[in-house]
Amino acid sequence: MAAYEYDEAGVMATYFLITFLALILIPLTLSSLGRGSEKVTHGCDCEACVLQRAQSKKREQGSLFSPKFTKKTYFIIVGWAVFAIACYRASKLKVTSKVYDPFEILGISSSATEKEIKSHYKKLSRAFHPDKVKPTAELTLEAIQDKFVQITKAYKSLTDETIRKNWLEWNNPDGPQSTSMGIALPKWIVESKNNIWVLGVYGLLFGGALPLLVGRWWFGNRQKTKDGIHANSAAAFFKSISEEATTAEVVSALGKAFKWERPESKDAQAELDELEKTILQKVGQQYAEVKKLTRDVNGELHVSRRRALILIYAHLTRLPINSPSLQNEQRQILLQTPLLLNALLNVSASRNWLTPTLGIMRLNSNLAQALPPNAPPRVRLTQLPGVSKADIDSFSPRPREMTEVLSALEEKGDGRVGTVRKAISKWGRVEIVDATFKVIGERVVAPSSIIFLVVKLRLTPPGSDTERKDVSVDEAKRIVQYNDKKDEEFLLSKQEAEDLPKSRSTGWAHAPHWPSSRKPTWWLVLGDEKQNRVVVPPMRISDIPYADTESDRDYRTYKIQFQGPPSTGVFTWKLFVVSDTFVAEEASKDLTLSIEHPPAVDQEPSEDEISEPDEDSLAGQMAAMRGGPVKKRTAEEESDEESGTDDDEDSDDDSSSDSDSD
Repeated sequence: MAAYEYDEAGVMATYFLITFLALILIPLTLSSLGRGSEKVTHGCDCEACVLQRAQSKKREQGSLFSPKFTKKTYFIIVGWAVFAIACYRASKLKVTSKVYDPFEILGISSSATEKEIKSHYKKLSRAFHPDKVKPTAELTLEAIQDKFVQITKAYKSLTDETIRKNWLEWNNPDGPQSTSMGIALPKWIVESKNNIWVLGVYGLLFGGALPLLVGRWWFGNRQKTKDGIHANSAAAFFKSISEEATTAEVVSALGKAFKWERPESKDAQAELDELEKTILQKVGQQYAEVKKLTRDVNGELHVSRRRALILIYAHLTRLPINSPSLQNEQRQILLQTPLLLNALLNVSASRNWLTPTLGIMRLNSNLAQALPPNAPPRVRLTQLPGVSKADIDSFSPRPREMTEVLSALEEKGDGRVGTVRKAISKWGRVEIVDATFKVIGERVVAPSSIIFLVVKLRLTPPGSDTERKDVSVDEAKRIVQYNDKKDEEFLLSKQEAEDLPKSRSTGWAHAPHWPSSRKPTWWLVLGDEKQNRVVVPPMRISDIPYADTESDRDYRTYKIQFQGPPSTGVFTWKLFVVSDTFVAEEASKDLTLSIEHPPAVDQEPSEDEISEPDEDSLAGQMAAMRGGPVKKRTAEEESDEESGTDDDEDSDDDSSSDSDSD
């Protein structure tokens, strides 16, 4: 029968706790260390962007004296502290050995002879005999007797055959013992006087806390879509967006989501009202239309929606905010907009609507640069650091391009020339180098074939020189062959984007008004403007290289795979490359796809088909008598037969002459 031993000293419980914490803390710590954001060390280095990135880093990480930790970080710190305490306690515990060793008890070597064992036993029996040892405060009579019994058993285990056999087989001189099982629980947990308290704790944990956590996780997941937004927000997107949605409808659809994405708040209500009045003065009609579209069916405007719209338009019109709570709320709302706009984009793209799809993409860049939607060209120039609308109006003639703004500042000797030049040098103006349709292994595009749209892109900042240097004919041929080889390798690969060295990545974008550091991305969209349809779902890309006249390949190639139309014809589509960071910096190109049937292969008669009989054969004569078709003999065949007959006659003459000579 098994005997159960409870962990009175807490030895097993300590080791169990150490193992349990290690299994949780090690992977959790490694995931926290490895999940750090991508380290980007280059990008726009104008003064506004450098200052903005420094402030963003300080907000996210805190300072040396006031570090900013998340709940996960606190859990990891507390967990490792408990782990360290448990390890220290385990190092101080005394663990008794369960392996019976008579040599260790007698204090002699395992190689000792029987004579040495007997001699040593006599010395120990005289020294530890209960009649000769006097009990003391530290050494009781029971301890003396127990010590003498252990010495006697150890001696017999080495000299008595029966006891030695028990020791070797059962690791005990007394033979087999009852099974002892250790439980990593202190005895007081299972004592009858504590049953009520233990059952109460178990009931709270497994009957209350565990179902609560599981239910919260389950219902929380059901309330979120795969895009990470509230299910009610997604439903509002489906109802709000239309095929011909205007910019105001796109903004209002975004504003409706904040009813479920943001908690209600009434902080700094007075300043919020003042901001709304200023917004109405700047973009009154546009804001009023968006506010009207954001209302519920009953005409009410939810508190969270109103606050979100005011703070978004305060950002778009670059209005200063004094309240720290409003600043923090605006920052959180803006950082939520990319996720919400991505979900809204998926709704529009799933219905293949081109106009709202492009509008949603362009709204991302308006939020990144803090410019109102549909801003006029002169307002778009205020994306440059330190340049305001009043500055643009003061220049004569009025500039239309960023390079003209830079020239005007240079003529005035303005101190902003350096920072504006830095921003322009890293501007994300995209250029379509080439865009073609290709089918692997085929020269023509057949109906329903798998087609690749291969697009080559590069960034050409305003005023940059993209003309290549003059090269020799041999060098030009080498470059063409090199690029053709690269194109073929990429087309046959499974990658959607060509490999690019890290040194040529885009880096941080110029976005001094965005509340965090921002890497620019672009969307590739193939659409049909006439039918207002998205032909191929949008593809998001990043790290487009800057043009480099010294490089043999100063662009990056991307490809989109899709199935061609099932019918033949000529399809005229348009490729859009839309930026999510730079306002009005997009490129487009008209493309024509010709769907044709594959060329017919010359068919040869199969071996199973019966050919017409020759006219001079028996079958041919019978077919001619019945009026059936026969195969006519050609002049070449007759001449071949005559020549063959002559050859046979010559060979016969030769053979006969040879026989006569014999």
